[in-house]
Amino acid sequence: MQQIKMIGLDLDGTLLNTKKELTENTRRILREAIDAGILVLMATGRPYTGIPAELRNFPGIHYALTSNGARVLDTDHNKLLIEQLLPMESAKKALRIFEKYDTLSEIYFDGQGYADAAKLDNVGKYHHDPNMWNYVRTTRIAVPDIQDVITKENRSMDKVQALFADMEERAAAWRELSELKELELVGSLSYNIEINAAGVNKGTALVALGEMLGISRESIMACGDGDNDVHLLREVGFGVAMANAQPQVKEAADYITVSNDEDGVARAIEKFALHR
Repeated sequence: MQQIKMIGLDLDGTLLNTKKELTENTRRILREAIDAGILVLMATGRPYTGIPAELRNFPGIHYALTSNGARVLDTDHNKLLIEQLLPMESAKKALRIFEKYDTLSEIYFDGQGYADAAKLDNVGKYHHDPNMWNYVRTTRIAVPDIQDVITKENRSMDKVQALFADMEERAAAWRELSELKELELVGSLSYNIEINAAGVNKGTALVALGEMLGISRESIMACGDGDNDVHLLREVGFGVAMANAQPQVKEAADYITVSNDEDGVARAIEKFALHR
């Protein structure tokens, strides 16, 4: 295996434990990897504002891959390096389908999420993980109607997402949406659908960032657990799935580490990047 020069890390179910915390041990290993000259960054479906402040400000982390690869940032210089946006008309088509069902729909512009205020007040109906409720409430801008935001912005966006109260409705929406070839669908959670422009995913975006920085895909490692990490683990030189990962993610991986509640990321970095 080639020397690891870059590591892309998913957040939920991967780097963060079930309580959405970064453990002290994981913090220490990230510092050691950075001190060893390895470029570490978040590779998340979250918008930039959704990355925990501790990780946004982590010493030595200079880049962020957000919204499943729609936006890749040089965070030191607040510079947008890669932008792969969802056309407004495609987003409207997706949202019209979401509106047929009982969903909490969200839109993302410039790394900021917007959601319907009334649905946000009832987030527990749609977000089936109580550990996510505070995160969603504190990182989304509550608006009376997301369609008004789209009309006002009148431009392409990072991505759209819907959280479903009912799994049969999610399955029906997925079937309908998958007929629209201009959309890239993933479900990082069992109860959501995230939509990017076709061809946009974490994997190709991370490899593209590597190329910009002179790092070959063979020298890139990534860790993930959800459906939006399948391309991530396939595209990089060395893909690591968490023990708690979805089956298709494990199939895409070169190695399966322990779970996110057992510091699986730290263990994988120690073993394969720090060689101990």
